[in-house]
Amino acid sequence: MDFEPSDDQRLLIESVSRMLADNYSFAQRKTYIATPEGWSTAMWSQLAELGLLGLPFPEQYGGYGGGPQETMLVMQAFGRVLVVEPYFPTVILGGAAIMAAGTDAQKQAILPAIAEGSLKMAFAHSERQARYDLNDVVTTAKKDGDAWILDGSKTVVAHGDSADKLIVSARTSGERYDTDGITLFLVDTNAEGVARRGYITRDESRAADISLSNVRVTEVLGTPGKGLAIVEKIVEAGIAATAAETVGAMEAMNEMTLEYSKTRVQFGNPIGTYQVVQHRMADMFMTAEQGRSMAMLATMSLENDDPAERAHDMAMAKVGVGQAGRYVSQSAVQMHGGIGMTEEYAVGHYFRRCMVIERLFGDPAYYLQRLADEVA
Repeated sequence: MDFEPSDDQRLLIESVSRMLADNYSFAQRKTYIATPEGWSTAMWSQLAELGLLGLPFPEQYGGYGGGPQETMLVMQAFGRVLVVEPYFPTVILGGAAIMAAGTDAQKQAILPAIAEGSLKMAFAHSERQARYDLNDVVTTAKKDGDAWILDGSKTVVAHGDSADKLIVSARTSGERYDTDGITLFLVDTNAEGVARRGYITRDESRAADISLSNVRVTEVLGTPGKGLAIVEKIVEAGIAATAAETVGAMEAMNEMTLEYSKTRVQFGNPIGTYQVVQHRMADMFMTAEQGRSMAMLATMSLENDDPAERAHDMAMAKVGVGQAGRYVSQSAVQMHGGIGMTEEYAVGHYFRRCMVIERLFGDPAYYLQRLADEVA
């Protein structure tokens, strides 16, 4: 199988890399985080101008017409500089939800707005008691004429504080752990009864806890009661995208560590001349390449129509990329010594982002258990 990028993909990589090189140094990223939004609105406009906000959407909906491979390349580039804009919740998660379950009218209304940068979305599914179980939903939705009344709360909603529209999961029938009875709703964040508490997460991105009290909504995404399958598709898109982001972060950490080994002098020589350091850096490189292979597996699996095979591949990717990200990031911090732990130096920030991604949608131990259950 040929894994080399096509000519169009090379142009995409070059344009994204050039834009980030000009606008996303570590110092510039700090200024973006310090804004009230926690990210750069100017950068968001640039992403729209480059067509990146519409990258995975069909041209008929104002998109670029790209596929999972193009998304992977962009997320790798974002991982190299730790992009903090709400691309992931809006384009990856929100876009996946609308593409998977939206009606044509919903696609026509939402996808062009995302592509032009005027609409930001967030995926409000996680609840405090649920941990990693996607079917553990206690937020309720009760029918009231032509509308539904939502009550409950969601936690750690990525960029939920800046979103214009939420994709909210709620239970319309059944008990807490039932796989049937989950429905997805499109909720405007300015709707009466919606309250948001935004905060900065450990990796310096933004999130929010959201409470829903007697929120009246009319827009359902997909078939009522059959939302779990949509949630699984959204999560799979998220796993593939963050796996690619981790690959980009590992590339950056390996490059930073190599450069540091050439300039840091100990016992009269650059530390890169010592064999033990060379061995560790070779291990870091090989581990990153193994993680890259698993990220590719996740990307290719998005086009697999078999849900069971797709779930298996995503579990493999979560384990492989999660373990690779942990090893490379911990090694990079260790190789840098004390400076690697400081806020002023970038490598620690990459470490924190990789650790957050490792636990997003489930940590390696959770997915190892799922893989073990397949053969039990």
